[in-house]
Amino acid sequence: MIPFVKAHACGNDFLILEESVANGQHAALARELCSRHYGIGADGIEFVDRRADGSFFLRLFNADGSEAELSGNGTRCVAAWIAYSEGLKSTTIETHGGVRTCNVVECDDADFLIETDMGVPTIQERTVDLHGIGPVQGAVVNVGNPHFVLFTVDQDFRTYGHTWEALGAYLCTHRDFPGQTNVEFVRIISPTEIQFRIYERGVGPTHSSGTGTCAAATAAITLRNCARLLTASSIGGPQRIHWPASDQPMRLTGPARIVCTGNAVSALRGVSA
Repeated sequence: MIPFVKAHACGNDFLILEESVANGQHAALARELCSRHYGIGADGIEFVDRRADGSFFLRLFNADGSEAELSGNGTRCVAAWIAYSEGLKSTTIETHGGVRTCNVVECDDADFLIETDMGVPTIQERTVDLHGIGPVQGAVVNVGNPHFVLFTVDQDFRTYGHTWEALGAYLCTHRDFPGQTNVEFVRIISPTEIQFRIYERGVGPTHSSGTGTCAAATAAITLRNCARLLTASSIGGPQRIHWPASDQPMRLTGPARIVCTGNAVSALRGVSA
């Protein structure tokens, strides 16, 4: 039996497991347990390694078994679980995409509002040539993991004659991104509000993404002169961004909810608590 926690941030859902249960089978375990029809169901698994000095290290595996540098929402879910189970209201968590510090702003039983230091993003405008479509203008943004951000004025987020889901799938695996990339489609509502959609590497269309929120905001602030304090809304709901200056860390504030705890049965050999 494998003890697990399920949590979500704006509908971007994760399983939280102790690193010790994986037995080196992180990818296979993610594919098995994240399956929506044959497993518990999630966008990915956050494996938590509790070090002897009391610090935490996360490894994120997407639903398809691929490993990602980090997830803003997933990290926040882990911080919510640590606050819920251990009472820690401020947690510093190391990931392959950098160190993130999460602070609980509000809590009500299993519901948390958490502010996360997301580091200093970088951005560079880029044109990607798509076969049958032509040049697609956007920006490469790094917030600890890779993103390609496009702007659109369409209420359905269609752009270049395609749905955002179809174009996102094409761009995600384009040869210009040999390690694949997350893709965001951004619509400017006002100088202080944006809406966006996410095609997530290793998952597909998702309701939300913490790093995607930061990437969309970075592009909107840098390339469309949006305010440095803004609201960014995806299908799963709004999150708040504060980016005081381009050389300072971006702060992301959003909700996380502990959904349930339980014990999973795995068909993989050697995987158990």
